[in-house]
Amino acid sequence: MQSQTYPRSRSDASVASIFMRQVYQWMTVGLGVTALTAYAVFSSHTLMMVILTNRLLMIALIVVEFGFVIALSSAIHKMSSGVATGVFLIYALLNGLTLSVIFVTYPIGNIANAFLTCTLLFLAMSIYGATTKRDLTGMGNFLFMGLIGIIIAAIVNIFLGSGMLSFVISCVGVIVFTGLTAYDTQKLRQFGEAAPLGDTTAVRRGAILGALTLYLDFINLFLMLLRLFGGNRN
Repeated sequence: MQSQTYPRSRSDASVASIFMRQVYQWMTVGLGVTALTAYAVFSSHTLMMVILTNRLLMIALIVVEFGFVIALSSAIHKMSSGVATGVFLIYALLNGLTLSVIFVTYPIGNIANAFLTCTLLFLAMSIYGATTKRDLTGMGNFLFMGLIGIIIAAIVNIFLGSGMLSFVISCVGVIVFTGLTAYDTQKLRQFGEAAPLGDTTAVRRGAILGALTLYLDFINLFLMLLRLFGGNRN
């Protein structure tokens, strides 16, 4: 995962492969930090009660997480590669705090099944996005509109509390985030092919931003699947 200087003699495909390897490595690290943090919080009765009984804390965590995503997405070009990496890892840790509640809400078997299904779907669509010759730009525009629709419907359902609408949102969410995985992977692959070979800092920052993009696709796909698997303890 360390920065490398890529020789000019490498083909675009070879450079893209090296870049994508860094993206997947950092994404895996991020998911690992989130999973370990979530389980550690769940294992501590005191921390778990703080998370569950303090609504303001949960809201604050979500707001801070959103801020971290905005910072990485919009200002990463102003950061050093080390700062960008640190921001990504802190975001992954904070996300682990908020996701710890799934261990209380869902049976462990359902969590494991949702994670396995998510992993298989993610791998399949990521491979497709990296290898297909089809331009997925048009699909990306459609999926973005679907994402906006999901956000609006989710906000509306906060007030309605409709189980049916929640089910529909989850079904559409699985489709949208499965498609976004392929779309984002293709875009990252294209970026890797055009990566500035001598600028290791830019490549590292690009890999971190790519890791964040695929990390968000994976986490959201997992949560949508978990809702469909059901088994809510409450």
